[in-house]
Amino acid sequence: MNEERELAINPIVQTSVQHNTQVVSNIRNLTASLFGVAAGTLGLESYPGFIFYLIGTFIVSGLVFVFRAEGKPSEYFHRPLGDLWGGDVFSGLSSFVLTWTLFYGLVRA
Repeated sequence: MNEERELAINPIVQTSVQHNTQVVSNIRNLTASLFGVAAGTLGLESYPGFIFYLIGTFIVSGLVFVFRAEGKPSEYFHRPLGDLWGGDVFSGLSSFVLTWTLFYGLVRA
């Protein structure tokens, strides 16, 4: 009952939610590549490289939470926990590994 009343007062506009999710996805993909450049340049290998990516991704999620969602992600995302904190962590992994190995090879070769 309380959720229905909240939706009646503040309806969810699907196009806005899709736009917000797309913006976060773009930010994650860009930063994943930048983290790959940093990890390759630093010469990180194996687990330290993946831990670097995960820590960087959570920092980016925190920055999006503070600056873009203004500390109220439920107003901008349908599922705040999934869309903001865990959304595209694994989809950005491929671009991270690609740029990581590229820059590792360029720096170490």
